[in-house]
Amino acid sequence: MPSTPSSPADRDRAGAAPTTGRRTAADRRGGPRDAESGAETRRRVREGAGTLAAATMRRLDEDLAWYRALPAEDRSWVGLVAQAGINAFVTWYADPTRPPHGVGDIFAAAPPELTRSISLQHTLHLVRVVVDVVETHAERLAAPGEERELREAVLRYSREVAFSAAEVYARAAEVRGAWDARLEALAVDSLVRGDVDDSLRSRLSALGWSGRGSTLVLAGTAAGPLDEARATDLRRATRRAADDALVGIQGDRLVVFLGGEGDLRAAVSVLLPRFGPGPVVVGPLVQDLADAARSARAALAGLQAAPAWAEAPRPVQADDLLPERVLVGDATARRTLVVQAYAPLAASQGSLLETLGAYLSAGRSLEAAARTLYVHPNTVRYRLKRVTDVTGWDPLDARESYVLATALAVGRLDAAGALPA
Repeated sequence: MPSTPSSPADRDRAGAAPTTGRRTAADRRGGPRDAESGAETRRRVREGAGTLAAATMRRLDEDLAWYRALPAEDRSWVGLVAQAGINAFVTWYADPTRPPHGVGDIFAAAPPELTRSISLQHTLHLVRVVVDVVETHAERLAAPGEERELREAVLRYSREVAFSAAEVYARAAEVRGAWDARLEALAVDSLVRGDVDDSLRSRLSALGWSGRGSTLVLAGTAAGPLDEARATDLRRATRRAADDALVGIQGDRLVVFLGGEGDLRAAVSVLLPRFGPGPVVVGPLVQDLADAARSARAALAGLQAAPAWAEAPRPVQADDLLPERVLVGDATARRTLVVQAYAPLAASQGSLLETLGAYLSAGRSLEAAARTLYVHPNTVRYRLKRVTDVTGWDPLDARESYVLATALAVGRLDAAGALPA
């Protein structure tokens, strides 16, 4: 008659019925199978939560420069978040069959503004510090022989929290991207209209616009339909090109605001391939956000008028399109020509305005103009050089003489009161 196995190991070798596949809470946690020992570790972890929180705050201040740079109020909120994370671990460790708290629950005690100040990378730094603190205290917190099980439980919990953080931040990034695009479109529209007030400055600040340095505006056409992915890529390119950047997508038209203390002209060259075929117009450089509307209006008027100058360079300065902008009814271009060309010539000595008119009327012939004025051709040449000195445009250059001819025409109309104010 066979003997009866006297120990569990003997019974297993003797073919005793296997245990059920259901694992205990301690098994799932990787902890001890002895319920009494497991309870002792849980009690120690629960009673040591305050010590862990204090140690975590010390480590944050010692190890993380971004934490030390936070305002005092934000640092106190981070402390609450760390405490919430430790409490959540204690709760989960007591019953690991329950799903661990996600990042959203851990941050619930903090104001929403904190989640905008603390990035995903910062959140993971916080998780690492908490994990390291608990591991360091594992020998004192765990019952004898259960130190390894406690460390493994902490690592598993931190992994779940990290995955939760990545998911939360990914969803937030999608929502924020869509919201930022709408906010950016509103900001661009306001800047184009010249509605620069405190609310606009607040929106621009939310979009990351620092407001330092100069500003200019680019206007052109889009390189084909811009879906969400291509629009996002365009925005990334503009932000790499300049310190500050805003992109307005208005149908097939692009309006790009560039700002900062760097070389914005170089940024224009970098972004030029991002535009579609046709002219790209650069508004004048301005020093204040309130003047950005002037740069935008000049660029958009230049874009409308650019087809009239078939030989225009790409990109072309909006101020190089003043005659064409006058033709499309741009009052700013008209006033610019009067102020910068006609009025200085009219106020100057030496019959400069009369000489310019005679020269243009004579088909840009020095000799014909001299006969009209009863002076030597060298006198006409000398006076035209002075026209260049006064206005910045050279009457002997074909393109610039066209600018001066337009300035002369609008100046005469303005002097006669034939133009609206």
